[in-house]
Amino acid sequence: MGLLDRLAPRKSETDAPVPGPSAPAVDPVFGTKALRKFLSCLTSRELPVLIDVGPVVGSNVTFFGEQLGCKIFVEDIFADVDRHVRDGKLAALPAFLKKRFPQGSGGVDGILCWDLVDYLDRPAAQELAAELTRVLRPEGALLGFFGTAQPRDTRYTKFIIVDEMNLKHRSYPAARGRQAILLNRDIIRLFAGLRVTDSFLLQNNLREILFRKPA
Repeated sequence: MGLLDRLAPRKSETDAPVPGPSAPAVDPVFGTKALRKFLSCLTSRELPVLIDVGPVVGSNVTFFGEQLGCKIFVEDIFADVDRHVRDGKLAALPAFLKKRFPQGSGGVDGILCWDLVDYLDRPAAQELAAELTRVLRPEGALLGFFGTAQPRDTRYTKFIIVDEMNLKHRSYPAARGRQAILLNRDIIRLFAGLRVTDSFLLQNNLREILFRKPA
């Protein structure tokens, strides 16, 4: 019998454990193979301009500011999708996306598309891809994630950069789930104005694809 056993009162076998407060949820961390390559595409540019199509993540803005000294525009398209779903105006989403980005043609060096395309139907995805291709400068880079398996719940993922090799995945409520899973040829056809330079299939059912715009 140890010292603590001798000092502490014995607990009856019939005593029920007292429930304590729930432990806070821990965001899972997954490796990324494409983020470092995305960064390397932009380091040669002085004061590059980035677009992030996801919600604002303060630590991500800080990360890119420190790594690249860049100007970043956060355009939360996920929130736009939710609003169109709630208002019953999904049919108007493609036309909305066609006018969504105020940036001039060829004025952006890098785009973080995350897994946005997975939540769009084909017409909306086509308009999004066309607009992102338009604003991307020649030799600019676009990083996109694409699901390879249908998830069971209706949630978005907020991607939080830990470092060049790791991302936290934080789920939050979504108004719609992922749409049809795209095959590689469908993704390439969707971003026909860009070329695939790297593609990685990860163990968490995501495919990371790095696109570059031809010079």
